[in-house]
Amino acid sequence: MQLLVDQFEQFSGAVLQPASAPLTDAQFFALCARYPDYRIETTAEGDIHILPPAHPRTGQRNAAISYQLFAWTEQDGRGEAFDSSAGFFLKNGARRSPDSAWVSRGRLKDLADEAAMWHVTPEFVIELKSASDRMETLRMETLRAKMREWTSNGVTLAWLIIPETRSVEIYRWLRYGSGRGFGGPGRASGRGICPPS
Repeated sequence: MQLLVDQFEQFSGAVLQPASAPLTDAQFFALCARYPDYRIETTAEGDIHILPPAHPRTGQRNAAISYQLFAWTEQDGRGEAFDSSAGFFLKNGARRSPDSAWVSRGRLKDLADEAAMWHVTPEFVIELKSASDRMETLRMETLRAKMREWTSNGVTLAWLIIPETRSVEIYRWLRYGSGRGFGGPGRASGRGICPPS
């Protein structure tokens, strides 16, 4: 398989549907190694999502979000924070990389550092809508489906940050499915992602 892009600056991503079975872990890592400049994820159904590098404004916002999560994590001490370069295998078979994530030490204790990606679901994830999204409605539906996937796989709390409207969609894992709420301008709370210290 070869990915050719004529106008890289206008490339907004691709979805590939393999003709055969979903990629094995080894095939997935080989694909990632072949295209190191792209962010590659797979769905539970085996679709391959290839995303271009982030828009510079999105990269700046992601850096700020990751910085704040890392600062909180250092102060709190009960888990570890990750940026968008980290990938996780979910229970449903998907391979995902959130923009930022937090995982408790309890979930991390039995994982091998030498593994390229961990079979663990973070307790908290943040996804940031990109400034370069060209197909607004389709992109929002894709992001919302991804947020529901996070919570249905055990993420306790997920935020979808939408800079254009200065809003946050808040997704929580519920015993009988996932729920979605909205937060307007101001502060969003991460209360409930880990037990009180």
